[in-house]
Amino acid sequence: MPNIIFYDGVCHFCNQTIQFIIKQDRDGYYSFASLQSEIGMKLMNEFNIPNNMETIILLDNNYIYSYSDAPLQISRRLRGGWRFIYLLVIVPKSIRDYFYIYFSKNRYKWFGKSENCMLPTPELRKRFLE
Repeated sequence: MPNIIFYDGVCHFCNQTIQFIIKQDRDGYYSFASLQSEIGMKLMNEFNIPNNMETIILLDNNYIYSYSDAPLQISRRLRGGWRFIYLLVIVPKSIRDYFYIYFSKNRYKWFGKSENCMLPTPELRKRFLE
């Protein structure tokens, strides 16, 4: 099973974040599935992930991370100084999640929303589950 990042495919900020992760994850550790995609919904159902979560979700080695835990875990695999973001794990989860949820609830207002999911380039398409 690949290590999958489930993301909101119509959120501009989320799409930019996925593009950033792709650039920093040159080893191709992560695959991607939009929460709105057929495969995304199927896999979330398969792993008993509620489909009403407003969060990025990471499935890594059959373990599920959500809310503030997901970006912190993702950062551990990125190149360069981005790995040090993981050190924020020392902040209590309740505090991290409070700020994460606040940001998540306002992301459309601050960054906008599109009608369609991002279309990856042909060379990146293999990392997106369909």
